[in-house]
Amino acid sequence: MTLNLFDTYTREVREFVPINQGEASLYCCGPTVYNYAHIGNLRTYIFEDVLRRTLELNDYQVKHVVNITDVGHLVSDADDGEDKMEAGSARTGKTAWEIAQIYTDAFMADLERLNIKTPTIMCKATDHIPEQIEAIRQIEAKGMCYRTSDGIYFDTSKDPEYGYLARLDKEGLQQGARVDQGEKRNVTDFALWKFSPENEQRQMEWDSPWGKGFPGWHIECSAMAAKYLGPLFDIHCGGKDHIPIHHSNEIAQAHACYGTNLSNYWLHGYFLQTDNEKMSKSSGEFLTTTTLIEKNYEPVSYRYFCLLAHYRSDILFSWESLNSAVKALSRMREAYFSWNKGGVASEAYTSKFKAYINDDLNTSRTIALIWELIKDDNVADEDKRATVDLIDTVLGLELSEWVPATAQQAPAEAVELATRRQQARSDKNWAVADQLRDELNEMGFEVVDKQDGFELNKL
Repeated sequence: MTLNLFDTYTREVREFVPINQGEASLYCCGPTVYNYAHIGNLRTYIFEDVLRRTLELNDYQVKHVVNITDVGHLVSDADDGEDKMEAGSARTGKTAWEIAQIYTDAFMADLERLNIKTPTIMCKATDHIPEQIEAIRQIEAKGMCYRTSDGIYFDTSKDPEYGYLARLDKEGLQQGARVDQGEKRNVTDFALWKFSPENEQRQMEWDSPWGKGFPGWHIECSAMAAKYLGPLFDIHCGGKDHIPIHHSNEIAQAHACYGTNLSNYWLHGYFLQTDNEKMSKSSGEFLTTTTLIEKNYEPVSYRYFCLLAHYRSDILFSWESLNSAVKALSRMREAYFSWNKGGVASEAYTSKFKAYINDDLNTSRTIALIWELIKDDNVADEDKRATVDLIDTVLGLELSEWVPATAQQAPAEAVELATRRQQARSDKNWAVADQLRDELNEMGFEVVDKQDGFELNKL
């Protein structure tokens, strides 16, 4: 069974063929750590986690690299304005280095809360200044950049393929530019190295062949990706907002440095929206995993919510829709825990699951398949559990680790019996329910039925 993925570069679903047999190299653009990641940002990391898990399901050894942008990302994509790290420092009163660590730690906590696997390599831009300088030197040697009063800029007119990823109308952009592009030769040109302002010392600045300053945002990713995965690797991911600028610029830099497109496949996750507006740190609702927890939502419920939609479709967030996801996940957990262990995964359902998830990560059909399995009386309960265990290696809902809040102090065996009894009651199988209640009593527990589940009390 082949794995097929939508490649933004070719605009088609392509069979995944790795560069090295049995291996998959994956680079995912990481956070700019000047503030907390909001749940819209985190939707992209959930999609990338599903991708990684699907690659592993297909027996690939995955090398997964994520960068930490702790310098060089300016407030404006037009390469002007303040560095986001310096702005964050001014906002918090802490040093740029301190806030970088604070928000990197917060990002790692977000990954854990959402059951997102830790990347193989996490690399900081500030730890790789020499690699970025060397990449700029190579671009300079090819005659593909120029100097202005505020930095070194990539000349996009020197790359005939520039903007192909986004299908940019370069001539139209140039003719229709409404902003002063300053000393830039072309509106699409971008900074490789920015000079420190005269008579002002930045918190983050380095010496370079061109003068004291700091690297541009785009050079960090292509330089670090090439360092850890090589000048051409398998898959590069990010949000769809990276397509027209950041990833187009990465590809242009790779053309100059390595003569490659940097990656064979380019995958992009779409937006989480609130009232048809992309969720961003400057928009009305800036929701984090901490916000969810404070409102008594488990972050894994948000993961379930995201998996209900395809990663290449925008989804509208509302508390009502999240509540629906919470209820659905609760019912799925209860069904799962009503089944005995020790079964064998259903071949028919396993085959369908692999077909769906290998069809460009179709998580919504995969979740629908679980509900189909739950209702299928022709599959033994223990085999249902084994099948869902396999599916959950990709969905990452941690079904096997869930314990009802009212029974967290009870032994796992008692919780399992109580959950099976609850399912028996739901099926109106009163004889089985009574038998399971008696078994619980013999274990020394009384089961009390509640509207939202059950409670176990010691006798």
